[in-house]
Amino acid sequence: MRGTLHRLPGLIAAVSAGVAAVGLAWRPAGRPVPVVTPRGQTAQLAGDGLYRYDTVFTAAGNTAVDAVVAAFGVPLLVAAWVSHRRGSPRGSVLLAGTLGYLLYVYASYAFGVAYNPLYLAYVTLLSTTLFGFVAALAAVDRTALAAVVADPDVPHRTLCRFLFVSAAVTAVVWLQPVLTALLRNTTPDLLDVYTTPVTYTLDLGVVAPAAALAGLLVHRREPLGYLLAAPLLVTIVLLLPTITLGTALQAAAGVSFTAPQVVGPIAGFGVLGVIGGRLLARLLRALPDARLAVAGAAGPAGA
Repeated sequence: MRGTLHRLPGLIAAVSAGVAAVGLAWRPAGRPVPVVTPRGQTAQLAGDGLYRYDTVFTAAGNTAVDAVVAAFGVPLLVAAWVSHRRGSPRGSVLLAGTLGYLLYVYASYAFGVAYNPLYLAYVTLLSTTLFGFVAALAAVDRTALAAVVADPDVPHRTLCRFLFVSAAVTAVVWLQPVLTALLRNTTPDLLDVYTTPVTYTLDLGVVAPAAALAGLLVHRREPLGYLLAAPLLVTIVLLLPTITLGTALQAAAGVSFTAPQVVGPIAGFGVLGVIGGRLLARLLRALPDARLAVAGAAGPAGA
């Protein structure tokens, strides 16, 4: 597993940066194309750019994701990888968290973005982030995680409640449109030209159960719960800039929003992002850094 992480994160960082750069440079020019969906509804496609066959709403959202990956995801991955390679348990946990975030992003792209010239890059990133994430989980020092469990300064109860609340909120947010559509015998809003809502699938099938499981394990003070919390916290923190920028780009592209539709998600994810960021920082601070530990041990010996 350690051999897998020697070069793989660097490859992921390079390919992710390239994919994000193409998405940002090859943006739609603002000439949407109206189409009739297989269900007889009308939708607006972006019409040109990398995401030309995605709807205007989705294309703008993808551009926001590309920007956040380039600005935060890739630098965070590189920093965590460098820290992991020097033997830092803190870096290893952050590496697992960042790879988990990128796995979520590129699973969404590989399964949900309309076919475009970067399809094979999306599949490559889906595969490499998946196996990198598994390798990173296996590489984390379990002794260091046990130290986190025993640390009285870690907000164990707050982390547990936050994970349970995140699982519940995710389930409610995505179940509401699906159940409403089932009761009305229609399709969920914004399904448009797509065959299935991939985000709903990933969040309801993977993210919400993972958050609930992590919360349960943290409640039991099991080290695995703290490790599973890392990718969930990184994802929650990066959702705030993604949603904020995505909403701005969607509005600029002509998508209409009411004031509550703009303020509600941004405020809600703002609160979750701030709390999640503080919990992530506290979790990482509780982990030892190998280089600092060695330096501290060498001082007295040399004296």
